[in-house]
Amino acid sequence: MNTTAHPDEVWKVVRTSHHDPYHVLGPHIVTHQGKQVVAVRAFLPDAIGASVVELIDGREGPRYQMERVLDEGFFEVLMTSKRDVFPYKLSVVRGDGSEDTFYDSYSFLPTLTDFDLYLFNAGDHHRMYEKLGAHYAEVQGVAGVQFAVWAPAAKSVSVIGSFNGWDRRKHAMRVLGSSGVWEIFIPGLAEGELYKFQIESQRGALFDKSDPYGFEMELRPSTASRVNFLRGHTWHDEEWMQRRVAGAYRSQPLSIYEVHLGSWARVPEEGNRWLTYRELAHRLVDYVLARGFTHIELLPIMEHPFDGSWGYQVTGYFAPTSRYGKPQDFMYFVDYCHQHGIGVILDWVPAHFPKDHHALGVFDGTHLYEHADPRKGEHQDWGTFIFNYGRHEVKNFLTSNALYWADKYHVDGLRIDAVASMLYLDYSRKEGEWVPNQYGGRENLEAIAFLKHMNGVIHHYYPGVLTIAEESTAWPGVTNSLDRGGLGFDLKWNMGWMHDTLEYFSKDPIHRSHHQNNLTFALLYAFTERFLLPLSHDEVVHGKRSLLDKMPGDMWQKFANLRALYGLMYAFPGKKLLFMGGEIGQWREWDHDSSIDWHLLQYPLHAGLQRWLDDVHRVYRREYALYEVNFEYTGFEWIDFHDAASSIIAFERIARNGSDRLVIVCNFTPVPRSGYRIGVPFAGTYREILNSDSSYYGGSNVGNAGALQSDPIPCHHRPHSLSLSLPPLGVLFLKRD
Repeated sequence: MNTTAHPDEVWKVVRTSHHDPYHVLGPHIVTHQGKQVVAVRAFLPDAIGASVVELIDGREGPRYQMERVLDEGFFEVLMTSKRDVFPYKLSVVRGDGSEDTFYDSYSFLPTLTDFDLYLFNAGDHHRMYEKLGAHYAEVQGVAGVQFAVWAPAAKSVSVIGSFNGWDRRKHAMRVLGSSGVWEIFIPGLAEGELYKFQIESQRGALFDKSDPYGFEMELRPSTASRVNFLRGHTWHDEEWMQRRVAGAYRSQPLSIYEVHLGSWARVPEEGNRWLTYRELAHRLVDYVLARGFTHIELLPIMEHPFDGSWGYQVTGYFAPTSRYGKPQDFMYFVDYCHQHGIGVILDWVPAHFPKDHHALGVFDGTHLYEHADPRKGEHQDWGTFIFNYGRHEVKNFLTSNALYWADKYHVDGLRIDAVASMLYLDYSRKEGEWVPNQYGGRENLEAIAFLKHMNGVIHHYYPGVLTIAEESTAWPGVTNSLDRGGLGFDLKWNMGWMHDTLEYFSKDPIHRSHHQNNLTFALLYAFTERFLLPLSHDEVVHGKRSLLDKMPGDMWQKFANLRALYGLMYAFPGKKLLFMGGEIGQWREWDHDSSIDWHLLQYPLHAGLQRWLDDVHRVYRREYALYEVNFEYTGFEWIDFHDAASSIIAFERIARNGSDRLVIVCNFTPVPRSGYRIGVPFAGTYREILNSDSSYYGGSNVGNAGALQSDPIPCHHRPHSLSLSLPPLGVLFLKRD
């Protein structure tokens, strides 16, 4: 073998098993026959001839014919140059007679700094998505794509793609010190190229992996990543971003429309296709504005291979799903929402990830992102892996991912899925199927530390971005600040309220008198956290029936019950969330493969339900008493909850000034009540600003003629009272003039 390189090193390059092919390939100063010369080596497996073309002031200069040292395609030339280091290109002749001239990847220095790698390995590189993955770069004045991936246990790693025939030999990467990060710069590569990382494990197994930090992916079932520099969109949401300040949500109306983009509306005339991000921007925003919601929450739009997972089994954490368009199209969607005063919240899934072979699982031949012990590393119920939150680089991956969506896509919040499964080591496990923490407890200390860290970092960089926990247990301090020992979330889903309330409403009114506690129990803990009241997608799938179908009684009673449920929800302390379809009274359970049944709006009861929720939103956003004091007991006061026999409750919602109040009265039986007296604190005329039984909404028009005068008759420990006509299965909102 006639080469200045060590033969063993050469064979490692040829076999694509070298941890640092740059040690062999590219330009090297060597001593040959007593003189220092420059040796340029290249591994070009499909070439029959090659030359080095020296570049002088950017122009092609002298050519140096390379010797084909090995039939496998290893070339070398020894050159005497006035410069020890000089720019050059490789000129290649291939077996099919084609010729090509290109920059040599192995002639460029790394772009990642030692400080980048130090912060990443320490778990504190908050913008690691700008370093790992595929990024536009100019190195030594040459434009191209810089690839980097973390695979510390790999024997070798290559970038493969459409640009190199998916041949791992052509762009083998180097590992940077002990960081576990592999990198290569490929000059001249264009945006839009497909690629993967091919990883060789220490045992010789090969894995083709999508880029964990990839910004775009192919449409399923294809799984390659696509080079995307996230350029080309100019943002126009400056006014919205300036208004989005820390803590403002606490005293502002917050009503979220939860949406699955693939099934909100489809195009039946075109094969039932999905709407694109840009189409959704206009149609969905117009609809949400008409309804009165303040925010849209999207079921996970990160790339996922299986439609039936609804996005909760993520394989591309940094890639908006290509089902609806490109990343720049999703930027347009968010921007359009903001320009029209609508916030955007994303479902985010740091609790688990799927076992698909192209994704994060067993990434470098070892359990890199997940725990190796299945008692800690696998969700048995879901068939997924659990992140190893104690590993600094995994914590860095997730934290930087959370920041990425706020940074690159301007999102206004993240709803963190399945937080309870993160907090407890024994979550959905039997005795002997879980490993206690170091103190013998069931708390997942590493996950707790991660959640605190993630919340702290997000709120440091983006104080106005919300983090919302879907946490179904009584874990204390979920929304407490970090300095008070809490987890640092802004809001927590009130799963107890949701469960108790739906259980109550599903019962025949004749039995509700025995379950008044379902309505009142939530007030015992309503101000222990900052709660959001969810009627989410989880409640209308898997045989649970739609919200309308849960309601008892005949057709009229079902709609009356659902109107009453929404009235109670918007009057109750806490922010609000409603899943799409609930606002029109969908009969079917949600089906991710088909559109909402929009045709139902041609029927009066469905249209009336939508009008009811529109008007509830109008009042909710207008009346300070309904939203200004949601998280303190001073914003709520019972009038009476003892009349269980009649299934009636009455309470007040109170604004910050104490005098701006609304009286809410709910009759949860189909029996109208005349002359029903409730106490009020002030004398005056009380206007009926909402009545769910109005014929405008499909009701029977039992009410109080729009207004009534209080009487100086003490009642319910108040000096004045009202004698009301209570509608059947109805909710009244009353305000004193």
